[in-house]
Amino acid sequence: MTRENPIVLTSPRPADAADPAASAASVALLTAVADPVRWTVLQELAASQACVCNLQEHIPIASNLLSYHLKVLRDAGLVTTNRRGRWIDYSLAPDALDRLAAALPGRAPARASTTTGAQ
Repeated sequence: MTRENPIVLTSPRPADAADPAASAASVALLTAVADPVRWTVLQELAASQACVCNLQEHIPIASNLLSYHLKVLRDAGLVTTNRRGRWIDYSLAPDALDRLAAALPGRAPARASTTTGAQ
């Protein structure tokens, strides 16, 4: 049995395919959150800011490994730090959720909404 018209699977062109830098940034951001430990850290920080010692209560891994995962999230711009004496408090970056949503395929980049006084 032969086919006259072969089936060709294609996917729609991603919105950011014209901008390889935006595509690479999206992949890097999603790669940063793909690890289960980092995802758990983000869930904890979405609830409230915390230091490493508080995070370790919920994420039972070695402190140096937890610090590494926090560094990856910080380098991705998803986590911010605030020094408090000897301690460093970590919190979810204010734009983290918008950036993650914008990195998903089919999502338009988040735009700042403007409001006017006249209605």
